Amino acid sequence: MIASMDLNASPQPEDDEDTFESHYEEDNEPERHIDQISHVERVETAVELLRREREERRQRLKRERPDEGPMHAYQRPVDDHMHQTKYQKSYDRHKLPPGKMAPPAEVGNLSMTGWLDCPAFGQDIGCIIPSKVPLGEAFNDSVVPGKRYSYRQVIHQQRVLGRKLGLVIDLTNTSRYYQVSDWKKEGIKHVKILCKGRDSVPGNEAVNQFVYEVSQFLARQKHSKKYILVHCTHGHNRTGYMIVHYLMRSLPMSVTQAIKIFSEARPPGIYKPEYIDALYTFYHERKPEMVVCPPTPEWKRVSELDLNGDAMPDEDDDGIPTSPLLENHETEGVMTNDDILGDSIPSEQQDALRQFCYQALKLAGGVKMASLIGFPTSALCILSHGDLIFTRSVMYSCFTGPDSSTCLALATPVRGNTQFPGSHPVSLNRENLQLLRQRYYYATWKADGTRYMMLITMDGCFLIDRTFTFRRVQMRFPCKQTAEGLAEKTHHFTLLDGEMIIDTLPDSQKQERRYLIYDMMAINQVSVTERPFYERWKMLEKEVIEPRNYERQHLYQSRNPYYRYDMEPFRVRRKDFWLLSTVTKLLKEFIPRLSHDADGLVFQGWDDPYVPRTHEGLLKWKYANMNSVDFLFEMVDQRQLLFLHERGKKKLMEGNRVVFTDDTDPSSYSGKIIECSWVSEEEVWVCMRTRTDKVTPNDFNTYKKVMRSIRDNITEEILLNEINEIILLPMYADRIRNDSKANAVRRR
Repeated sequence: MIASMDLNASPQPEDDEDTFESHYEEDNEPERHIDQISHVERVETAVELLRREREERRQRLKRERPDEGPMHAYQRPVDDHMHQTKYQKSYDRHKLPPGKMAPPAEVGNLSMTGWLDCPAFGQDIGCIIPSKVPLGEAFNDSVVPGKRYSYRQVIHQQRVLGRKLGLVIDLTNTSRYYQVSDWKKEGIKHVKILCKGRDSVPGNEAVNQFVYEVSQFLARQKHSKKYILVHCTHGHNRTGYMIVHYLMRSLPMSVTQAIKIFSEARPPGIYKPEYIDALYTFYHERKPEMVVCPPTPEWKRVSELDLNGDAMPDEDDDGIPTSPLLENHETEGVMTNDDILGDSIPSEQQDALRQFCYQALKLAGGVKMASLIGFPTSALCILSHGDLIFTRSVMYSCFTGPDSSTCLALATPVRGNTQFPGSHPVSLNRENLQLLRQRYYYATWKADGTRYMMLITMDGCFLIDRTFTFRRVQMRFPCKQTAEGLAEKTHHFTLLDGEMIIDTLPDSQKQERRYLIYDMMAINQVSVTERPFYERWKMLEKEVIEPRNYERQHLYQSRNPYYRYDMEPFRVRRKDFWLLSTVTKLLKEFIPRLSHDADGLVFQGWDDPYVPRTHEGLLKWKYANMNSVDFLFEMVDQRQLLFLHERGKKKLMEGNRVVFTDDTDPSSYSGKIIECSWVSEEEVWVCMRTRTDKVTPNDFNTYKKVMRSIRDNITEEILLNEINEIILLPMYADRIRNDSKANAVRRR
């Protein structure tokens, strides 16, 4: 159970901040007496009282601001040098960051914006310090000395607390608050991540960049411990939103726990309800009823009125206008295989993840597995923060390499590994059909979906498309449960292969995405590519699918009972493979009843290792009208040209022509990859669809294999006749008998 929590704690004032409240009240005392009416001849109605007070506010504000035009930068009065008292100097509040606006005092034009009264920084969360934005020294004329908070004060105050800064992450939507060079000359790295405030939460790509920057900085620390200063304007909503994301992706906890950690370190924490709701939605968690959004801090509450007596809008976007938040009228559109799933990640992170894939698949260009293990214990500085859930250091033992300094962020990217390394089948022809007689094969249906590999890490899951581009999706994959019950760990660097399909439910016609996993190449950083397929396939069920299903059925017993699997972007299942003796039933009964499209069969060697890229022993058979080639189509001087790839270069296919069955102008396809089927009677290619998931056409060798398959014309009848002969061979008959018995036992 998660204990009840109070997010309503009041912000604690900093020790070095002066208090100006008494001076402000004294300055406004005469005005308070003027506003009061001591004698009233008759009782005013509520409407009359409202109108009078509104008019009085208008008149008062006009007196205080006689110039209704735009406010200009502050200019020092010529007689400023004659004033010696502490509060007689004028400070221009209009240059300060937005926040609570209070009317200026009569004496000294003292400003009290939300930024001034907002506590400078919070307690450290591990190595992360939440802070309001420091102001450059150019703002000194706008801030009284006791309220100044520049980079010099930041460095000094943290040094007094024994903290040495090494990184500043700026989340404001402007660059006007300070000079970046001020940090760099102190040897402190500065990272800018533009995030709008006010009516929008930071984008998912910005979150991915933030988590990566923090993780990489912490992982590179070896001897001295350095800290990260994270700030937006006030250091609460955007800052808290980002820090909570980092906590969720680096430690096993719920959103409620992560929000509580931030609120205790930076009271009152995140006080905008849309930010809190967005966190629960993003991580697919139901918000507990006990979680109450704290009220807006007193220093942030809007109190300034415009000349009509109305409240000024709440500014939290660094003074830069934003588009109004549109009402949500989204309707679920039709899903297609061309839809882009997930969020982009930093290019440096993608380079490192690519190298892991190359290493797991035993390809040249990878890096040592040990250098790609997750966060080292030394980098998890938050473990010393408290006793909430940080005592489970065993959680990270399997992620830490022998040298205790290994981490994904430590990998030195080697650019150039951009070719998709996944295994590709070859088209079935009369020659390679004989492989079914030489090796033991199983069969499955060939779904007409989108090919993805999937990399599962603590930081999230990454879909890897055929362009070898990684996009992050929020999914949960717990490890296999232990004898004590549900597992505490989640998969970390487990690499899978599969295809994304779209099921259309027959009754409701509702669409659902489903990821069909058919292979596993690595499990928790350990490559399994050299194991036979039947072992990898069984591991897939035991290590990935069953733990998910078990946790779903016993969610109330899990570490996070508020997680909602139904909010994930797609469902997951293992793809089934069948004995060759069932191929007739597969073609005649199973495929026609599928809720998604299928265009043939795949034959998988039961004892084969995982072979990257082209696998000559992995065979695909398509219905005759679905054999296809992916061309690059170009229009040049009204000529329609088809290109393939050969040795990395474009190869013009002279004499080949394509027709488009729709009424679309062919020039609209120029520069695109199009999938085409061959019509033998007319000797022409027919465009089937645009391949948005590919950026290069098929290789010329692939084209030759497809053409041979088309010429051989292995029909469904020919295929079934061949298979009926093959399964009578002794090597098949014995294994089919044994496998059938084993399957019958498992079903009991």
